[in-house]
Amino acid sequence: MTPETTLILFKPDAVAKNITGQVLARFQAQGFKIRGIKMMLLSDEILAEHYSHIADKPFFPSVRGFMQETPVIALALEGEDVIARVRDLLGPTDSMAAAAGTIRGDFGHKDGDAKMRNVCHASDSVEAAQAELKRFFAEGEIFNY
Repeated sequence: MTPETTLILFKPDAVAKNITGQVLARFQAQGFKIRGIKMMLLSDEILAEHYSHIADKPFFPSVRGFMQETPVIALALEGEDVIARVRDLLGPTDSMAAAAGTIRGDFGHKDGDAKMRNVCHASDSVEAAQAELKRFFAEGEIFNY
């Protein structure tokens, strides 16, 4: 099997709670390889593109506001079946439904914001990963070694 590369975004709740290192360590413990990592502020434009499927919804301004509370950390992560495996490690999008031992179960928000304040975004398919990696990393920022 050929290794895949996926995008992970450490969301503002993970950055603010200073848990990014603990979460990254869980990914690395699975043998995944960092191919790119950077901290960045997300512009209105990049958020509108990334969330184009909900950009016209009345709740989008609150999503945008949350994603701009702090910088985020963008991570390009490589490994065998990394997309599915990372999503399994994270647990369900709703942190309140995530089991203990998953990243969202252990670190996610446990109230009405549990679907948004859920530690990380992760690509959900090879096609999404390819598009998202191009959105968050410029040419030359993802490394092969």
